Amino acid sequence: MRFLIRLLKRLVIFGLGVFSVWLIVFVVFAVTDSQLPWIIAVSVTYGIGAYVILPRMIRMGLKIIRRQHVPCFTTTSDGLTGDPVNLALIGTMKQLEDAFTKAGWTKATPLGMLSSWKMIRAFILNSPYPSAPFSTLYLLGRGQDIGFEKAIDDSPRKRHHIRFWAMSLAHDEANFESPDFWTNSDRPSDGESAMWVGAGTKDTGIALAKLTFQITHATAADANAERDFIVDQLSQQGVIGVVTHHQAGDSLITQHAKHYITDGAIALANLTDDS
Repeated sequence: MRFLIRLLKRLVIFGLGVFSVWLIVFVVFAVTDSQLPWIIAVSVTYGIGAYVILPRMIRMGLKIIRRQHVPCFTTTSDGLTGDPVNLALIGTMKQLEDAFTKAGWTKATPLGMLSSWKMIRAFILNSPYPSAPFSTLYLLGRGQDIGFEKAIDDSPRKRHHIRFWAMSLAHDEANFESPDFWTNSDRPSDGESAMWVGAGTKDTGIALAKLTFQITHATAADANAERDFIVDQLSQQGVIGVVTHHQAGDSLITQHAKHYITDGAIALANLTDDS
């Protein structure tokens, strides 16, 4: 019975894929090609396919196949798996900001029209933008609360970066392996000591998302190395205490959106007054 259900789900997913290709090629492109010059028709078709049709079809597919696993990955607005969760720090927002500032990191500018344009321009010209905005990833029922980055060779194309989501310490009795830990969307106040759940990765250039073909940063596959790099950066400045490691829980079933090498461990430490 389970085999038949799994087979049926895969057939439905395959059908959605075929329908998406048919819709993009034989409907969208057919219409735009008859109305616009070829190069513009291709560009418009790409935009509609990558940013409208494919994300919606993927969301439908994920609703069909997703299981109730404890997430150790963030998700994108399309419901795809994003960056792995690999760090958690305990302290106030000021301690968090001071810690990364002392380590030579920069707070990311909030994403908006102006900051997005500045990022595009900096990316094309390869000009420095140390506080470049991040795209929004989701965890704990909301987008990231704050993010930090450290440019590599002053290039906006390559950087170390990490997003954080604040979680009230009133829930610290909830084990990392408990689904309740990951689904509570309550956000503590900025002055309150909180657990800052983070997802850190290293951007290495530009790429196309594998499922939607959207333009995005390419990221280094070894998420463990990036976690250890961030911990080492903070430890050298004496702004965190003893580091312990905990398992986030089972992986999401849809890990094919981005390929990462990760042991699933979250590094946990207290922020210190030295920050």
